[in-house]
Amino acid sequence: MYLETATAPICPMSAVANLAETITPPERDYAVVRDALAFLTESWREQPSVADVARATGVSTVKLERTFRRWAGLTPKQFLQAVTLDHARRMLKAKASVLDCTYELGLSGPARLHDLFVTHEAMTPGAFRAGGAGLTIQWGWHPSPFGRALVMATERGLAGIAFADDGDEAAAYADMVGRWPKADFVEDIGRTGALASRVFEPERWRPDTPLRVVLIGSDFEIRVWETLLGIPFAAAATYSDVAARIGRPTAARAVGAAVGRNPLSFVVPCHRVLGKSGALTGYHWGLTRKRAILGWEAGIAGLVD
Repeated sequence: MYLETATAPICPMSAVANLAETITPPERDYAVVRDALAFLTESWREQPSVADVARATGVSTVKLERTFRRWAGLTPKQFLQAVTLDHARRMLKAKASVLDCTYELGLSGPARLHDLFVTHEAMTPGAFRAGGAGLTIQWGWHPSPFGRALVMATERGLAGIAFADDGDEAAAYADMVGRWPKADFVEDIGRTGALASRVFEPERWRPDTPLRVVLIGSDFEIRVWETLLGIPFAAAATYSDVAARIGRPTAARAVGAAVGRNPLSFVVPCHRVLGKSGALTGYHWGLTRKRAILGWEAGIAGLVD
């Protein structure tokens, strides 16, 4: 009597190491993308090769390629094309100068304009002026395609999203809490985790189950944020476009301030607002992250060949 067993081929340790390097948890992908974008921000005019980017970020070309494909469905070269200023200007020329027309656009697929799958309501001005007094806000940290995401909610719906790199969580939390200093904040990752998955998983952007969001701000800020919701997925607008849309054509600077105070990053798409020339101007959570979000959207929308 004998026992026969099947044995797997013995892999060289180098092969095992190479395999391990190419596999990372999804929530860690953004760390690689973030480092690559930091390099691309400085050198995009030279259109660096994949090998150049890999050397600058300290990972292999294989890991870089696989991470980008997993993260955005793009190769690094395509991603570079999507996030350069030239690409931003093309988007601006094609769509942002006719913002009113974007309100008439239909959908060619369920992931093209997830903002239409959002229903929203505004808190009363008195609640905003009271600093959130009487509000209970649940909060929790969750992985996202753009680093750690702080998700905040009231009983009415999603109220805030902030982003942070490792080690910056405390500052991001303080920033958000400071917007509603008199509210009661309760950690509830069960509640906020369900909302995070709705926001960051495109397959869950469904018109029959809209995501409810709550806008907490001044009357002017809410008008600006509601206008941002009308900018189509993977498109762009200028501050002047938004100012014109709300009937305040000379208030582009005030619009910029309101955009910067948007508490619902990504869902209320302040990242789609560009400077008049098409430049990727300031973003509260960092220009690198703004480039990342625009490139991610371009990959999902299929804008890059």
